[in-house]
Amino acid sequence: MSATAPYAGPSPIRRPVAAAALLAALLSLVFGLLLAGAGPASAHAALTGSDPQDGAVVDTAPKEVTLSFSEAIAVGDDSIRVLDPSGKRADTEAEPRDLSEGGTVRYGVALHSGLPDGTYTVAWQAISADSHPISGAFTFSIGAPSETTVALSSQEAGGGPVGVVYDIARYAAYGGFVLLVGGSAFVLICWRGGAAALPMQRLVVRGWLTLTAATLVMLLLRNPYTGSGKFADAFDLAGLQSVLDTKPGAALVSRLLLLGAAALFIAVLFGTYARREDEQERKDLTFGLAVGGGVVAAGIAATWAMSEHASTGIQASIAMPVDVAHLLAVAAWLGGLASLLVALYRTPDIGSAAVRRFSAVAFASVVVLAATGIYQSWRQVGSWSALTGTRYGQLLIIKVALIAVLLAVAWFSRRWTGRLTDASGAEVGSSGAEVVSSEAEEADAAAAPDEASEDIAPERAAQLARQRAVLTATKKKRIRDADPERSGLRRSVLAEAAVAVVLLAVTTMLTSTEPGRTEEEAAGGATAATAPAAGGPVNLSMPFDTGGRNGKGTVRIDIDPGRTGSNDLHVWIDGSDGEPMDVPELKVALTLESKDIGPLPVVPDRLAEGHWTASGVQIPMAGDWKIDVTVRTSDIDQVTIDKNAKIG
Repeated sequence: MSATAPYAGPSPIRRPVAAAALLAALLSLVFGLLLAGAGPASAHAALTGSDPQDGAVVDTAPKEVTLSFSEAIAVGDDSIRVLDPSGKRADTEAEPRDLSEGGTVRYGVALHSGLPDGTYTVAWQAISADSHPISGAFTFSIGAPSETTVALSSQEAGGGPVGVVYDIARYAAYGGFVLLVGGSAFVLICWRGGAAALPMQRLVVRGWLTLTAATLVMLLLRNPYTGSGKFADAFDLAGLQSVLDTKPGAALVSRLLLLGAAALFIAVLFGTYARREDEQERKDLTFGLAVGGGVVAAGIAATWAMSEHASTGIQASIAMPVDVAHLLAVAAWLGGLASLLVALYRTPDIGSAAVRRFSAVAFASVVVLAATGIYQSWRQVGSWSALTGTRYGQLLIIKVALIAVLLAVAWFSRRWTGRLTDASGAEVGSSGAEVVSSEAEEADAAAAPDEASEDIAPERAAQLARQRAVLTATKKKRIRDADPERSGLRRSVLAEAAVAVVLLAVTTMLTSTEPGRTEEEAAGGATAATAPAAGGPVNLSMPFDTGGRNGKGTVRIDIDPGRTGSNDLHVWIDGSDGEPMDVPELKVALTLESKDIGPLPVVPDRLAEGHWTASGVQIPMAGDWKIDVTVRTSDIDQVTIDKNAKIG
C-alpha cells in the first residue's frame, strides 16, 4: 500500500463518544416516537359477539349475559360485570362460566332475577392467550332504554403510566437479550481474544443487567398492568401470587432463573476462559461454553415464545420453536453487529479474520431470519388484505423494508471487509507513524531520568508503567485509525447499527400489535355477531293507544331468522285484557335511516284472530332498522308506533 498523508481527522478518542451519543439519541428518538404513537398495547383477543347484543332492547330480562371472543382468554371473578342504571351489580358476582365449545370461546355470567326495565352496562376485562390485557364495555336495555349513571374509565387495559413503563421495560428486555446473546456469540465464534477486552466485557454484562432489570420490572408491574393500572399494586403480594399462577408470570420467573445461569456463563467466559493460554484447554472450554450458553440462550428465547404470539393461534407447536430460532438469529446478527461496532471503535486488537467470521455468522443469521420470518408472516397475516389493511401488516412491511436497507448497508461492509488486512495499519504513511513515534519517544525520554534513579519510588514506577501502556495503545490505535479500509468499515458498521436500532424497535412493536389474521377474523366475526340470528329471531313488544274506545293494546312482532335476505314476519295484537284483538287495519314499514333506505312497506295477511303474518320480507342490508307499525282500531282512531332493532 502506498504512503498516505498524516491522519488529520477528528480525534479517535472522541470518535467512540460521538458514535455512542449518536446511537443513544437515535434510540431515544425512535422509542419516544413509538411509545407516543402506539398507546396501549393492542388487544390480541377481540370480542366477536354477545348475547344480548350491544344496543339491543329485549322484552324480558335475560338469565345471563354471554360474551364471545376470537381466541382463548384468562378470566377472573370480576372479568365480566353487569351494572344496572344506578351502577349496582346486576350479576351474581360469581366467576364467569366457561361456555366454550369447539372453536368458539364464550363466557357467561348469571343475572339476578326480577331486574327492572332500563339500560344495563356490561364491562369486561381479561387477558388474551398471548399475555396482553384486553377490555371493553357495551350496553343493552330491558323493556326500553333509560338514563344510566354508570361512568366507566376511558383508559384501556394496559394503558396509562403503568402501561408506558411496562412497554419501556419490554423494549429494554429485547435490547438486553440481543446484547447478551449476540455479544457472547461474537466472542466465542468470531473473536476469542475479545474475552479479555474490557469493552466487550462491559457490553455483555450491560446486556445481562438490562435484561434482568427489565424482567424484574415487568414481573412487579404485571399485576397493575393487567388490572388496576396503579403503581402501588406492584407490591401487592396477593396480586403477585396471582401473576405467578399465569403463563406470562411463569415465563418471567423462568427467565430470571435462566439469567442466573447466564451470570455463571459470563463469569466463566470473561474469567477462566479469558485467562486460558493452552490451546487445547481453550478449545475444550470453548465447546463447553458454546453448548451451555446455547442451551441458556434458547431457554431465555423460549420464555417469549411460550407466552406471546407463538403460543396461541394456528400451529402453535411448530410456531414456538420457529420463534426461538428467529429470536436467536436476531440476537446473533444485531448483537454481533453491536459487538463489532464496539470492537472497531474501542479496541485496537481486532483483526480481519474476526471481522470475516462475523460476516459469515451474519449471513447464516439472515438465512434463518428469512426462513422463519416467512413462516411467521404467513401465520400472523395470512392474506394480502391483512398485510395491507391492518396495523400489524403495515408494521411488517416497514420491518421488511428496514431489513432490505440493512442488507444493502451490510453489502458495503462486506466490501470493506474484503479489503481489510491486519498489516494495513503498519503500512500507513510514514509521516503519521513518525508523529506517534515522536510522542512516545518524548515521553520515554522525560521518564528516563526517574527510571535511572536508584531510589525511585514504587508509586512512580507504577505510574510510568501505566504511561507506557497508554502510549503504546494510543500508538497502535492511531495507526489503525489512519487505515482507510478500517475507517470505511467503521462507518458502514455504524450505519448498520443505526438501522438495526430502528429495526429492533419495530420488531418489538410487532409483539404488542394484534396479528393481521386475528384482526380480520375478529372483524368478520364481529360483523356476523351483530345479527340476531346468532341468538334467535328478533322479538319486539310495543304498547299502543289510538285514543278511542277499546283503543289500547300491545303489538308483538317476530322477525325470523332476523338477518339479511328473506325473513318471515309475525304480528300479534293483544287487547288491554291480554286477549287476542282484531283491528280493521295493520301496516308495517321498515327504515334504515343511517343509509337512507326505506320506508319499505309490509302488508301482513290476517292468519287468525289477533295474528297477522307476511313471508319473504326482504332485509337488504344489516343495520339498526326502525320498525313502524300503524294500527287502526276504528274509522277515525289510528296510531303509528315504532321501535329500533338490529337486523342482519
